Amino acid sequence: MSLPNPHPREPVPYRYGIAERLYLPLFVGLWVTLKHFVRNLLAGGGKTTIQYPEQRRAYSHRFRGHHILTSRPDGSLRCVACFLCAQACPAECINIEAGEHPDVNIEKYPTVYEIDMLRCVFCGYCVDACPEEAIIMSNNYDMAYFNRDQSVVGKDDLQRPFVIDPSRLGYRPDYPEERVAAHGLDLVAEARRRQEKGPAAAAG
Repeated sequence: MSLPNPHPREPVPYRYGIAERLYLPLFVGLWVTLKHFVRNLLAGGGKTTIQYPEQRRAYSHRFRGHHILTSRPDGSLRCVACFLCAQACPAECINIEAGEHPDVNIEKYPTVYEIDMLRCVFCGYCVDACPEEAIIMSNNYDMAYFNRDQSVVGKDDLQRPFVIDPSRLGYRPDYPEERVAAHGLDLVAEARRRQEKGPAAAAG
């Protein structure tokens, strides 16, 4: 008995069986869908669908969502425009323009800081590369845009999501279980203080 040639020189057409000719495998897949539908309809348990946006999934505290630019206690941006985050970004979605800071102790600050959310792959490399812990990521995944221009998020939008709820903070250099404030500034406490003082303090 000779073995079939493992390296055929001519293509051999695939021969469909009777079940495949009658599309029976298709009905097997439909039966799985119907089985889960009836079980969820009658039993009411094991549902994987949530009523978004009223209900939200509990993601990990290391979830990499919308970016946040952190601030110093005086309200100025912690970013020193060192371009390390833009250099580390594999998608090249961060655009920074540096300017001279009025404080002599701070060399530079970003006059323009933009992130193209449609190009961003949410890898967190920018958070890892930042020496000042000026950029972190939140648990916010609500990002919907009507046009291309809205996807380019600037400094104002990156400072705006000053998170009140600690559970909405995402990927950042310090772990929440350590309870260590970054450079002496507790993001949540600072956000609550700004909320109590009103919109004027939040804008400043």
